Amino acid sequence: MTLSDSTIEKEAPSSSVGAKRGGEARWRPSPTVTRWLGRIGSGVFVLWAAATVTFFLQVLAPGDRATLLLNLSSGQSRERTPDEIAPINAQYGFDDSIWQQYLHYLQGLLHGDLGTSYQLQESVTTIIADQVGPTLVLTFSALVVAWLIVLVLTTLTAGRRGFWGGAGSFIETVNAGLPQYWIGSILLVVFAINLGWFPVESGTGLWGLVLPVLTLAIPLSGFLGQIARDEFARALDQPFVLTARSRGLGDLSVRSRHVLRHSVLPAVTVSGWAMGALLSGAVIAETVFARAGIGQTLVAAASSRDVPLVGGIVVFVAFIYVIANLVVDALYTVIDPRIEVP
Repeated sequence: MTLSDSTIEKEAPSSSVGAKRGGEARWRPSPTVTRWLGRIGSGVFVLWAAATVTFFLQVLAPGDRATLLLNLSSGQSRERTPDEIAPINAQYGFDDSIWQQYLHYLQGLLHGDLGTSYQLQESVTTIIADQVGPTLVLTFSALVVAWLIVLVLTTLTAGRRGFWGGAGSFIETVNAGLPQYWIGSILLVVFAINLGWFPVESGTGLWGLVLPVLTLAIPLSGFLGQIARDEFARALDQPFVLTARSRGLGDLSVRSRHVLRHSVLPAVTVSGWAMGALLSGAVIAETVFARAGIGQTLVAAASSRDVPLVGGIVVFVAFIYVIANLVVDALYTVIDPRIEVP
């Protein structure tokens, strides 16, 4: 065997190993794909947990479901005979085992079926689709207004000593502690009833949206502002601020163009949670201002013990919460491309 043959034999295994490793690398998903698959998997788990809890609350709720359904449809509250409830049990599958009902419920969710309302005798999915529009407009508008308040107040007052810094911190603390129902009632009495600037009943117009939006946005702006303010003060001490000032940039320009981008990231983190909180708060705003939406539907369903409709709304809110958190994760890299969400 020649030296060249020996060299080939020694190099051949390493070449095949390299090819094998190269083949494995091609099939390995990137860290970004792995991260997003994990995020989506977590979201699916949250939806499954919400749906599971909702189902067992329906099954374990006190009282016979067939009797409750008959009483709601007839408007009469009385005991029902076995002959009366037998067709209802057969129609809705109440006679099946709990696990059979659970699997049927999950199968329906995969096809967008949230069940049938006891009181309205309509698909829960259809009812939510008809009522969710005004609620989503209200919640998204409130989130935008809350962030506008945070950006303006934080940029102008955060990190300052003296009156303006204290005033900004005081306003945020007060706003964060204000109950939504109290704010809505005060806004309604002062600006709608006494001054007549806004309609007493919100309706569907843009002008009637102002007071409900402020009812939800003011407390949220205080909460988000407190988070952004602390981070803003820390960012002011970073070296890049000194570099920006040395280039001749004014104080407001440094704050708005450089410091603000770094300080809002912690507040952006909780914006996904804020969407869920706003959907819950929409119940209060829609009740105070007599505004149509999913909040009013939830109140009516809870009052009449329409369990499938209440459960469907809970699952829908969980879905919005999951989507909002995925959007927040995506915004991280938009705000600061150097950050990689874990």
